[in-house]
Amino acid sequence: MNSNNKTVACPLDCYDACEAIYIDDKCKPNQEHKVTNKKLCVKFAHLLNEENLVSAKNENKDISLEESLDILTEKLKQTKPSDVLYYKGSGNLGVMQSAPKVFFDQYGATFTKGSLCDGIGFEGLIQGRGSFINPPLENLINADVIIAWGRNFSITSPHMYELVKDKTFITIDPIVTHMAKKSDLHIQLVPKTDHELALLLTRFAYMDDMDDVESYEAYSSGADWFFDLAKSRPLVSYEATIGVHLSKIVKFVDMIKNKNVAIMTGLGVQKYNEGSQIMRAIDSFAAYIGVHNKSAGGLWYLGDSTFGYENKFNVNPKKRVDIPGVDFGSYDVVFIQGANPVVSSPNTKRVIDGLKNCFVVYFGTTYNDTCEYANLIIPSADFLTKKDVRLSYGHEYKAVSHAVKDKNDNCITEYELANYLLKTFESEALKPEDEIIEYYKNTKPILPQIESFEFIEELEIEALYEQKEKGEFYLITSKSKNALNSQFKIDNCAYVHPTSEYKDGDEVTLSTSYGQANFTIRINEDVKEECVLIHAGAKQGNYLTPHISDEEAYSAIYQEVIVSIELS
Repeated sequence: MNSNNKTVACPLDCYDACEAIYIDDKCKPNQEHKVTNKKLCVKFAHLLNEENLVSAKNENKDISLEESLDILTEKLKQTKPSDVLYYKGSGNLGVMQSAPKVFFDQYGATFTKGSLCDGIGFEGLIQGRGSFINPPLENLINADVIIAWGRNFSITSPHMYELVKDKTFITIDPIVTHMAKKSDLHIQLVPKTDHELALLLTRFAYMDDMDDVESYEAYSSGADWFFDLAKSRPLVSYEATIGVHLSKIVKFVDMIKNKNVAIMTGLGVQKYNEGSQIMRAIDSFAAYIGVHNKSAGGLWYLGDSTFGYENKFNVNPKKRVDIPGVDFGSYDVVFIQGANPVVSSPNTKRVIDGLKNCFVVYFGTTYNDTCEYANLIIPSADFLTKKDVRLSYGHEYKAVSHAVKDKNDNCITEYELANYLLKTFESEALKPEDEIIEYYKNTKPILPQIESFEFIEELEIEALYEQKEKGEFYLITSKSKNALNSQFKIDNCAYVHPTSEYKDGDEVTLSTSYGQANFTIRINEDVKEECVLIHAGAKQGNYLTPHISDEEAYSAIYQEVIVSIELS
């Protein structure tokens, strides 16, 4: 195949969506891509070293691709459609990965709703704004001060960080993250008190004449009610609950006064039952000091990467179930695409018990933990062998993939599988692949201003610090440097502060009201006292987490637990 100087898009589930050029059988950074910025990150390198599936399997025996497709179609024909669950993950974020949705929608399968990732915070932003899209990347580059709020920015967005690494940084996080060590100020707050911090910062901003009335009055309502909420308790009462001395708040306000401020919010702030309210409180503080609708600064989250695009794989399933609470065992057939629920979904024991009691089809590029429970495995073509477009949820730039290597004959792309099933079940085929890809390549949506904003006017949040007993721990889950969720180099340890009663290397049992699991303790001064840190993707981590959805967005609340630790 002639693949000279063809671009390939990184398909990984991260903010940056970088782009490489395939030259001489190697991926090299595309120097003309704004975000890639002449460098590929360590996770892209791990991706290139992945061992991809090259053979279909039925009950652990190698079979041909044709045989696997025959087995799949027979199973679907023999099963009541609503008893088939279509479960899609984020193992590959190219737009073409959504093609199978069209078939399973027309077939009548049950879909999931909600999110295991960002859905709660996104809902909070939608409630305040009506829609959400990140500001232009130039706004971040033009900012004077960048606040990494619950986001280990230099690790989770290394390409974006490189563009602004010389800025002034403030980190808000219970953990002394890699980003915190690079920051001029670190606010190390108690978990699930971000909304209280937002209210406290609003009070100090008011006292320092930083409320940008001229800015927010033009497009918002409810600012007075929000400020009434912020001043509803004494300033000193916050010190005990958020665990931060007021002197640090004074320094924070001094650092951002008369500056263009960018707030990079992460997933950590919203992994709770009332996470949408927490995110709205942060966004309301941002509006109060006037960071929105400016040419510099703003607030970033996991933006809607498809905003402004026509959905070429639009579906309207008749039945959906909350993704955190999926009972896999209640379905006859479960089709899992690009996901690893055995590790990534909450309440792992319940997930495994369910998968043991249904026919599991796994469709993906690599063998993962969930494959251990799959009856049928269908290999998906890897990202170097298929055309695609990667839209970013971190910025407005896209990355384009060409097929730069020949596809293994035993693998099939998502688009090919969707059309195969549509034809088999006598449904209309998808539009031509090139037509769909060209649309996404050539469409450039306009990034809108915030037309209306509603400040949050009341908070009803149950504090974890009121539930925690002496000797118990808050659970913190975060991404690690060398892994991405359950991919690559997984860290299976539990990290606690040296002031805990445990020693490095202790074998312990961690317990919550939802389950328990065994871990090896690692002592780390970067972890806040009375917290236990478990990195995302840890094999045992989700034995501790609830399969309960949050109050608004049908999404997972991983950190809504208190942990007990006992020596094994």
